[in-house]
Amino acid sequence: MTAVPPSPSAPPSPEAASGPGAARPLALRARRVLDVRAGRTIADGVVVCRGDRIEQVGGPPPADAELLDLGDRTLMPGLIDTHTHVLLQGNRTREAYAHQILREDPAHRVVRAVRSLGIALAHGFTTLRDLGTEGCGYADVAIRDAVSEGVVPGPRLLVAGPAIGRTGSYPILGYRSDWRFPVGVAECEGEEGCRSEVRRAVARGVDWIKVYATQGRGLHVTDDGYLDAPPPWTQAELDALVDEAHRQGLRVAAHASEATGTDMAVSAGADTIEHGYSIRPATASAMAERGIALVPTLLVAREVSAHRAAERGAPWTEVPAIHRRSVENCRQAGVPIVCGTDAGGFEWEDVNQAEELRILVDLGWSPLEAIRSATLLAARLLDREGRIGELTAGAAADLAACPGDPLEDIDRILDVDAVVRAGRVVVAPPAGPPRPAG
Repeated sequence: MTAVPPSPSAPPSPEAASGPGAARPLALRARRVLDVRAGRTIADGVVVCRGDRIEQVGGPPPADAELLDLGDRTLMPGLIDTHTHVLLQGNRTREAYAHQILREDPAHRVVRAVRSLGIALAHGFTTLRDLGTEGCGYADVAIRDAVSEGVVPGPRLLVAGPAIGRTGSYPILGYRSDWRFPVGVAECEGEEGCRSEVRRAVARGVDWIKVYATQGRGLHVTDDGYLDAPPPWTQAELDALVDEAHRQGLRVAAHASEATGTDMAVSAGADTIEHGYSIRPATASAMAERGIALVPTLLVAREVSAHRAAERGAPWTEVPAIHRRSVENCRQAGVPIVCGTDAGGFEWEDVNQAEELRILVDLGWSPLEAIRSATLLAARLLDREGRIGELTAGAAADLAACPGDPLEDIDRILDVDAVVRAGRVVVAPPAGPPRPAG
């Protein structure tokens, strides 16, 4: 694939308004155009983009259009990853995390975050929900705005600033107890303290609130085969935090890996459960009843659990099986299950985020169900249904293309080699015919 560098002159904003005279239209033709809502591909289809919007799907391209013929590829909506950390570059071990928090200059982390944005685009992800800066304050707000202004190329971002953790629940360990270190979260305690921290985040311009509803200390396997640990919050504290966020018009993503903390987050009315390593059937039913989505981040569980099992032993050795059972409990209960990878928890440059979809297929999902989790369902979770995550007139001109047919072979989605973001080609397909499947 060939990344298209930004113009040396001031580029137009990717979010600039479009109109009939805004720009020469871009028409993309492909052997297959994926209609994720209908669940089928359109043979030899054309999608026309004008400005940052899709103008038409199907029919002949306008006479004045610039035509990009993608040949034997599938053209689909740009993918959406609803759980990332662009300011993290791998968190498999305590040492790697501590190095970034304690030794790496925040400006250096921002530069590496910009590289991460390019990697995500190259993998076909045109929208990210970024859930925590891990010691970098509100740098994600600035990065989001820089992307929106066209200063740097990148996916559309929705950001949470520093995640919120209860005081003392998220320390860097292994150093002298009398030393004071930066921490990766915004700390608070007490009902009013929780409300105040939410207000601070709102004042900084975040799009979501992220809370660590569980902390992992004292992790053990319960008699009925789930993971649990003492929760960091009281129910009243968590209730106050979620209530304040909702009162301020923001939704809440709850990091929830253990059973008790997950139940408390569901009871408090969190809008998403992140990771969901330990969800009993009754909890899954409560989530479905309340419309709470699960973002299972199966990819980071695969990448990190093996390292933590080797480093820490039991019960981490049992996490993968318990996690899969929890995801199936949610699926059976009818919980919306949405693509999120926790990229940044593993190294951006080493692992393709789209492997999350392959893991879902390995668990028994159809390729279409997996792709919908990263398009239609993700757009719905982000309150942007009809605006991103599908190829329809009026939607954002965010598109990706891969050789072959991902509805027949989900692995093809790992081969994205053409990407359009807000109507501009940001990854140009290589010259010549697409690489054959297999």
